[in-house]
Amino acid sequence: MNTPAVLSDQIDAANPTAIIRVENLCKSYYLDGANGKSVELRVLIDINFSITSGEFVAIMGHSGSGKSTLMNVLGCLDSPSSGHYWLGQQDVATLSNDALASVRNRQIGFVFQGFNLLRRMTALDNVAAPLLYAGISRKAARQRAMSLLEQTGLDSFAMHHPNQLSGGQQQRVAISRALVNQPQLILADEPTGNLDTQTSHEIMLLFDRLNRESGITIMIVTHEDDIAACASRLIRLKDGRIIEDAATRHRQNHAMAARQ
Repeated sequence: MNTPAVLSDQIDAANPTAIIRVENLCKSYYLDGANGKSVELRVLIDINFSITSGEFVAIMGHSGSGKSTLMNVLGCLDSPSSGHYWLGQQDVATLSNDALASVRNRQIGFVFQGFNLLRRMTALDNVAAPLLYAGISRKAARQRAMSLLEQTGLDSFAMHHPNQLSGGQQQRVAISRALVNQPQLILADEPTGNLDTQTSHEIMLLFDRLNRESGITIMIVTHEDDIAACASRLIRLKDGRIIEDAATRHRQNHAMAARQ
């Protein structure tokens, strides 16, 4: 069930290594209703949780449960209607648009269901792109990008364009791109939604390895139980509220499968 509201200093005392803290977070949209009156659509309602640095968390819920909206808020792509969100020690509500853009580019890595790769660019240049936007030299950016492609097993495909890659390969490129700025946090929205079962398993093994070996915090949105079971913690939403927040029971089995 959803945890009760607590004061910020209480959260700090309970979890001083929290990379994410949300307190009484709500999100509403206003739609045009009958007689010209606005109708409030409450998408997130009194959300409270903290995520410790290095956790691997799955957010689950049926369509319309609020999980993608929550991911957008956590990724600084949208703002809450009320409540608070801290990313590390930063109160996100106090950040300017430029500061938010910097947070998205430097502190958060995004992985999307549709890969969102630039079709006219090679895999290498897709991975290097965030570094170029950050002002890193092309040579240094490409060296870093190639290193990540090697880690994800795609160095031999570095000069391929997205249309020359399988879905699983494209998602590995997208994961490499998400990691290139060495972010504190990876947010993945339905990262296996366009992949077959075997490829989905391989992508989740990659996330598992990255989490275990590098300690990077990973949050994935999914509607699939077997994908959520790869994480160590599950937050389940229903009608905009948290109805479950618990450790998963299958991470150990997943890790065993990875070693086989």
